[in-house]
Amino acid sequence: MGVYALPKKTWMPGSSPGMTLAARWRRGWKSGTNPAMHDIKWIRENPAAFDAGLARRGVEPQSPEILKLDANLREAATWMQDLQSERNRLSKEIGWLKAKGDEAAAQANMDQVSALKDDLAAAERQHFDVGQVLHNALSGLPNLPSADAPDGDDESANFERLRMREPPKFDFEPKDHVAIGEGLGLMDFAAAARMSGARFVVLRGALALLERALAAYMLDLLTTGHGYTEMSVPHLVRGGAAFGTGQLPKFADDLFATTDEFWLIPTGEIPLTNTVREQILDADALPMRLTAHTPCYRSEAGAAGKDSRGMIRQHQFTKVEMVSVVHPDDSEPELDRMTGAACDVLDCLELPY
Repeated sequence: MGVYALPKKTWMPGSSPGMTLAARWRRGWKSGTNPAMHDIKWIRENPAAFDAGLARRGVEPQSPEILKLDANLREAATWMQDLQSERNRLSKEIGWLKAKGDEAAAQANMDQVSALKDDLAAAERQHFDVGQVLHNALSGLPNLPSADAPDGDDESANFERLRMREPPKFDFEPKDHVAIGEGLGLMDFAAAARMSGARFVVLRGALALLERALAAYMLDLLTTGHGYTEMSVPHLVRGGAAFGTGQLPKFADDLFATTDEFWLIPTGEIPLTNTVREQILDADALPMRLTAHTPCYRSEAGAAGKDSRGMIRQHQFTKVEMVSVVHPDDSEPELDRMTGAACDVLDCLELPY
């Protein structure tokens, strides 16, 4: 589930201008139409706080290099703007000089405008190249952690906020889900492997019905009990949509891409969030609470040997997603509200968590 806080004034980025596949995203996306998550103005004003936040994520200080690139970009912009101003000045004078009958001076201006053409092209190229380096550097950095997030190298540093019910204890050795599912003839990994390879499964009969029933139950609970609007959304998105929700470029290797530059969604969060793409929302329209049941596709490129038995870390699975679009001041309360909705699902199913 995700909570997305929109500022009072915001520009929602445009569509991807035709990038290729994962390799280009791994190198860094070559377009400024989708702004990086981090605000360069804030980094200029708070470099120490920026590096301190990254340090909590185990990332070395980045502000010196970021600010150096920013200075180079502004210098390139100044050079480009000075050349454009000079070209415009000379161009305006040409008509005035011709009107006066001073053809020699007019020709001299025309020669200078022509000479500026190469310099201006070089300046524009430098401005674009430095801008892309800065954009890619910012795009590859993680978000800064919340002040109340625990510091630690791995999940062992997490703390428990709530415990509801204990897992049941049995007077026999319980079977795992694979043994139960295959034993009942309801879970078939062999059939899936024959058609699709590893990390897929075919569900049959009552188990397929259970999956469908659980999704319907969760959607009904969220829409009737918690104010969510059910959505039916695309399962293929352009790169800009995945970039805007933080999936690209970091997770390019973990996503599936088509040959015509679509990405299969790894989570319903992407299309749900992008329903407000390229829009400025009136505060009176918030909060927007959205939910959808979608298949999710993940290559699990870095998951070799990690919890790979059975229906864990599959290339394809289904999920009911929640997304809230709210005013920034309401982010924390909305996150608590969403957590409560998720807990309600588990409570109604009497599952321990």
